[in-house]
Amino acid sequence: MGVHDVLEIEGGRPLKGEIKVRGAKNFVSKAMVAALLGGGESVLRNVPQIRDVEIVADLLRAHGVAVDWDPVEGIVKMDPSGVGAAKSADIITHAGSSRVPILFCGPLLHRIGEAFIPDLGGCNIGGRPIDYHLEAMRLFGAEVHKEPDGVRLRAPRRLQGMQMELAYPSVGATEQLLLTAVLAEGVTELRGGATEPEILDLVAVLQQMGAIISLETDRTYRIEGVDSLRGYHHMALPDRIEAASWAGAALATGGDITVLGARQLDLTTYLNYFRKVGGRFDVTDHGIRFWHPGGPLKAIAVETGVHPGFMTDWQQPFVVALTQATGLSIIHETVYEQRFGFTKALNRMGAQIQLYRECLGGQKCRFGRRNYEHSAVVSGPTPLHAADIRVPDLRGGFSHLIAAMAAKGKSSVAGIDLIDRGYEHFAEKLEALGAGFKRL
Repeated sequence: MGVHDVLEIEGGRPLKGEIKVRGAKNFVSKAMVAALLGGGESVLRNVPQIRDVEIVADLLRAHGVAVDWDPVEGIVKMDPSGVGAAKSADIITHAGSSRVPILFCGPLLHRIGEAFIPDLGGCNIGGRPIDYHLEAMRLFGAEVHKEPDGVRLRAPRRLQGMQMELAYPSVGATEQLLLTAVLAEGVTELRGGATEPEILDLVAVLQQMGAIISLETDRTYRIEGVDSLRGYHHMALPDRIEAASWAGAALATGGDITVLGARQLDLTTYLNYFRKVGGRFDVTDHGIRFWHPGGPLKAIAVETGVHPGFMTDWQQPFVVALTQATGLSIIHETVYEQRFGFTKALNRMGAQIQLYRECLGGQKCRFGRRNYEHSAVVSGPTPLHAADIRVPDLRGGFSHLIAAMAAKGKSSVAGIDLIDRGYEHFAEKLEALGAGFKRL
């Protein structure tokens, strides 16, 4: 545990005030990787000051890319003209537990003919195997070699377009295909791809660079490979996950939070559920105001799913709010099989959450017969009380922060450095909202 890795929180105060969200974590890092494909400088704006951006910037620099990042203005400039091979040890050091290095494969194979993927980490929320990433690289024509500390890929010749169908619309696999197919020779067809807003923003970036990408109504991407790409200038879409996280905090604490930068279009599904549970919101030209209007919240059923469904990353902060709703709420998680680990801490704080292996509250999903506790029943309302907690993962960690803010008494939340990966200046934002805490 590092220095300043613990927050001591005095809960029971409604969070009220105004904060701002910038570019989406799940887009910005991928757009930075895309800069490798260009023949000139790329400029990305609205970039948040989060750990993931630092990781990608360091990995780009390790490969010879000139990176100029102004975290205050939120602008990253990247010049890939000097791109070259990086030492495996440097990649391992800079990557840490991030899974971003796997997306470097396609661009690096095009630019220098080889790439290295260290053994990957990431949040412990379920299996995210890289097998289909490697299989995709093989179909493009890359050679894949296992090494003691990772996987090395080589492209003895120009990568070739191919056809692939995803059994599940994986975001990571779709990003991988797009970043690789744009410079592959011929046509690549990806059937069953993901269509999240962050991916469509990546498509917009690649199109700016000169790529030819079409998306059919049946989730089929058709990418016509081109011989070269140029740099881009782009404004990142706002982070809909962070916006919804603060909305959940307003609901759980009985607060009133205006999230500048939040966009209604990106949050349409979330806003429906926010209203169903009893929350109120107002959309303005500059953001969205979320507040608890007083009175009891209503228990509801929620099923996570791929876009345009209820996003899995919205689920954990929302569950904290559901502990304060009257009746039985049902949550069916269909995206990650182990995303309810965070509920153990909530139960220790007084929540009543039971986990089930069955598919509750919705259609049968791919986890229903695989012995995973992927459904939850929340009985409420239950007053939350203070506890000592350790952050399990990024989104679960933020849900623990919300619970500690809502709970009566003084809580200790350890491992909060993990939250820096995806939430820009979250401690400063908590302070702006009147939270009582200190960082130890």
